[in-house]
Amino acid sequence: MSLKLHNWQQERRTLEILSSLSYRRGELQSYLRQITCGVCELLELDWSVVTLCQDGYEKVLASSIDLGDDNDQVYLLHGSLTGTVVQTGHSLVVPDAKICNDYGEAPEGYQAYLGVPLCTPEGKIVGTICSFHKTSRQFSADEVRIAELFAERAATAIDNYFLYQQQRQFNQILEAEVARRTEELRAAQAKLVEQERLAAIGEFAACIIHEIRNPFTTMKMGLNFFQKLDLSAPAKERLFLALDEAHRLERLLKEILLYAKPQTLQLEKIDINEFIPEILPSLQNMSEAVGREVDFYPAMNEVKVEADKDKLKQVFINLVRNAFEAIPKGETVKLQIESNTNRNQVCIHVHNGGEPISPEILPKLTQPFYSTKSSGTGLGLAISKRIVEVHSGELLMKSNLAEGTTVSVRLPIVTA
Repeated sequence: MSLKLHNWQQERRTLEILSSLSYRRGELQSYLRQITCGVCELLELDWSVVTLCQDGYEKVLASSIDLGDDNDQVYLLHGSLTGTVVQTGHSLVVPDAKICNDYGEAPEGYQAYLGVPLCTPEGKIVGTICSFHKTSRQFSADEVRIAELFAERAATAIDNYFLYQQQRQFNQILEAEVARRTEELRAAQAKLVEQERLAAIGEFAACIIHEIRNPFTTMKMGLNFFQKLDLSAPAKERLFLALDEAHRLERLLKEILLYAKPQTLQLEKIDINEFIPEILPSLQNMSEAVGREVDFYPAMNEVKVEADKDKLKQVFINLVRNAFEAIPKGETVKLQIESNTNRNQVCIHVHNGGEPISPEILPKLTQPFYSTKSSGTGLGLAISKRIVEVHSGELLMKSNLAEGTTVSVRLPIVTA
């Protein structure tokens, strides 16, 4: 066969193989293996690999023969055949590596070497096509050009693959950011709706309570007048019940107004380690505290928050009162401060060892007018939650049989 005919057949076969290559972004390794096999077939070589070269190291991406576990190995480029190709950016031909060892040694059992750089359209060398033959041989200019044609395809595929991965990563980051912003917007909208709802409730409640309070005051004055009279025992008992219900109704009206009206804060810097001891006498003097104690565990370091002292006191009166009511006489409520300077937060835990609250009921306790007590208004925890939230904090609850119930107030720490 003449050299001219051989070159023509080789050129035609090159075009056939190149046109048959099908690259999809998720099938890079399969595509590159087709390239290595095409180079071996056209140049009649024993072995070809495509390598990725980064930071002075190379990794085999695809091979015309099965390498087994070796396919995942990373090799040092310095002083190697591949390293020379990457450094110079030009193809390298070594007819016999045993005679010419200026560029390093060929793999064991191979003598001839052809290395072609993988160059992206931007001129960046990202890897090589390394081809080996078991015996020494020459490589013509046409054969080198064929290998370079395949290298162009491989470089484009690798470049596109990494661009595709970057785009995917960017899309994931973008989707996460959109989801986060959407959630923030949803929370802001929900907060706005809640504020508008509470404003409407507050306005309505103020009108209704104003209408109720006048006749209620007259009724209460009448009941108080009857206390001065000499009544029979049954009449006194009925009067006592009526006055007790009047006090409960008065408390309910006050709490409805307190819950419905906007929370305005008189903010000041408060040292929590000093604030809790200041309110301990008030907590211990509540009627619910009879026969019960409060153990206080301060934080080891100074912890300051920006808060309305009166409203924060109201929160802990509500929480500790509930804790007292949950335990029998002789037991103790634990009040502990836990600071997390890494998160710039402080948690004040109110713990009792009483009967646990069921998981079904626990999330309902901060809903207005929901109460498990026969005489409760169902507004104490709801008001506490609102006060904590306007302080940019959280009211958290957990309860189980082993540990009892803990209600935690989490607030942001302020720096000096």
